[in-house]
Amino acid sequence: MTYLTLQELAAAAQRKLDRNTWDYLIGGSDTESALKRNRYGLDSWAFRPRILNDVSEVRTETDLFGSRLRIPVLLAPIGSIQVFNPEGAAAVAAAVRDFGVLQILSSVCLPNFEDLAVQVPGPRIYQLYLMGDRGWMDDIIARAIEAGYTGFCLTADTQVYSRRERDILKRHVPSSGRQVGVSGFSHQATMTWDTLAHIKDKFDIPLIIKGVAVAEDAARCAELGVDCVYVSNHGGRQLDHTRACIDALPEVVAAVEGAVPVLVDGGFMRGADVVKALCLGATAVGLGRLEAMALTADGAAGVLRMLELLENEIQITLALLGVRDVKDLDPELLERVTPMVEPHALSAFPHLAEGY
Repeated sequence: MTYLTLQELAAAAQRKLDRNTWDYLIGGSDTESALKRNRYGLDSWAFRPRILNDVSEVRTETDLFGSRLRIPVLLAPIGSIQVFNPEGAAAVAAAVRDFGVLQILSSVCLPNFEDLAVQVPGPRIYQLYLMGDRGWMDDIIARAIEAGYTGFCLTADTQVYSRRERDILKRHVPSSGRQVGVSGFSHQATMTWDTLAHIKDKFDIPLIIKGVAVAEDAARCAELGVDCVYVSNHGGRQLDHTRACIDALPEVVAAVEGAVPVLVDGGFMRGADVVKALCLGATAVGLGRLEAMALTADGAAGVLRMLELLENEIQITLALLGVRDVKDLDPELLERVTPMVEPHALSAFPHLAEGY
């Protein structure tokens, strides 16, 4: 099948996945308010297009950590990504290599970071959950550098494992085996600002902090020499009742004052969503659920097709906004409005429920 829309990839994933895996993909924590608010926040921004600008050619490229991204997108880390396709992160890596963006590899997926570096060489960022003491962490970082990783991402919003009630209600134990509460992430819970300072002092690799949600923490990251801040609420899967990531983005961008790039994820499903984040100051946008849907639909080919479709949506949005280059996007192109649809994990695909 030739996929002509992102919705078709989502529909294919829903058909292929069993109930437990589908719920893992689209679900959130507790009431799923944070998950829904991510989409509500994105839908609360409308465009203010400008006319009579020459948009016969539009540019979508951006640079990050020495890599030229064909579109301002990264494929976000997904734990246990192999449940969506047996090739797991290797399939994503192949698509990323062929298209021209960056992958952030989760430390709790297959293949592991060293095997993947051999299977699919190329620039890549490694995301770590702490599963040992400082000596263990230092060893992992050193091995990632030796394996050729061009960035290191520390996730800071997972001090404990949240309550995923879709799993609890079904008495389903995730394949990761992680437990609700502190026992599931005992070392993550010990992470402090000193952990960041230690990494910066000891290792020469760009450091990204994922899970930044407020200006105060963003500013402190920049002061400590962190190379990139990543606005995220874990897709609404950790702390419930947080703000939408798109709503937290402007204060984080203002706090770092241009000193470091800012990434963001949380509910992004369409090219227009990506453009909104760029208008508000993001350097690039992380995609998680969309990545997993495309991987489920058709493996590496599905992920590649997702990126091609997303590129087309971004190009069209830029042209219709009257903007030639993603670098020219700014907040003046947006205005707050009342959303038109009830938000949920799939509300970016309004025709899905109609059977298309």
